[in-house]
Amino acid sequence: MEDLDAAIRAALPEAAVLTAPPAPVATDWAADLLQRLYGMQGQLKPLTGERDANFLLEPADTSNGGTRCMLKLSHPDEDPVVADFQTQALLHVARTDPTLPVQRLLPDRHGAPSVQIEDAEGRARVARLFSYLEGMPMPQAPRSAAQRTSVARMLARLDCALAGLDHPAAMRELPWDIQRADRVRPLLVHVADPARRALAEAALDGFAQRTQPRLAALRRQPIHNDFNLYNLLVDPADPTRVSGILDFGDMVHAPLVDDLAVAASYHIDEQGDALATIARFAADYHAVSPLTEAETFVLLDLVRARLAMVVAISGWRGARQPDNVLYLMRNNAVSWARLQACANLTPEQVQDAIHAACRTQETTHA
Repeated sequence: MEDLDAAIRAALPEAAVLTAPPAPVATDWAADLLQRLYGMQGQLKPLTGERDANFLLEPADTSNGGTRCMLKLSHPDEDPVVADFQTQALLHVARTDPTLPVQRLLPDRHGAPSVQIEDAEGRARVARLFSYLEGMPMPQAPRSAAQRTSVARMLARLDCALAGLDHPAAMRELPWDIQRADRVRPLLVHVADPARRALAEAALDGFAQRTQPRLAALRRQPIHNDFNLYNLLVDPADPTRVSGILDFGDMVHAPLVDDLAVAASYHIDEQGDALATIARFAADYHAVSPLTEAETFVLLDLVRARLAMVVAISGWRGARQPDNVLYLMRNNAVSWARLQACANLTPEQVQDAIHAACRTQETTHA
């Protein structure tokens, strides 16, 4: 196992952050920090998080408009410039599209949107306080075509809002960056089923042969890069409507269409018409932010590459962290099913289906 891990680290050095052990902080210590930095008091409740230490604040006094907030402390192994990228992205979105339902940064006593601190163990971290978005987590809501439309159009709005953002951390290498999907190939050793392993390898082959050489010519900008169901909230009174966008922790500067591919990969109808759902999702995105011909051609390979990354990385992490396997593998089974559902599609088929879906939308709204 040690030799295998060494080989994986050599092929995918940016994955080190995924294997870093949790770095929690005591709730009492976080409460003292909150009072010192923000002058706020209330009941703090630890929240789940993949890397950061997160707390929900129920304010002690709601009579003067006090609302729930979220305190976030970055992982000590994460470079502060990464947290600043997320901070600047939220500030940028607040300026370019103020009605987008993203969290707002609440400044500290001195007006700063983030603060570098040391935790009780002397580890450097970044502290930020966010507004708390109310809503129903999308995994708890029923799926529908109207909901998929809302997701695609909300993502297109977000991508338009992020355009023009420039930050040094945008160019860092991330394990979840589709541009480097071929790097996860060594992780497939953890897939015991030969048929499944061949399915993922075929997806990576198609990406490497057809699409990777085309990436440099595509439009590029900072993207959210993790528009999955767990990062979206819906209106409980209308579950078809996206009411909140969470977690900018996987942002990267990449081809714009990568963001569409990530989101579309979570909405493929694995038991129905995969081609139709991909095409409709892309057409809904296109209605807000028009896609180029080059982008519609590479979309299928990017979707399949993302699904291969999900099964490869989650399988590897599950093998390394058995105590957290249920969380890490939560998307694994359905990702295999979706990968199988689009295994026999071609880029030309998907491109033609997107064109047809766009024409249908134009006719419907004419």
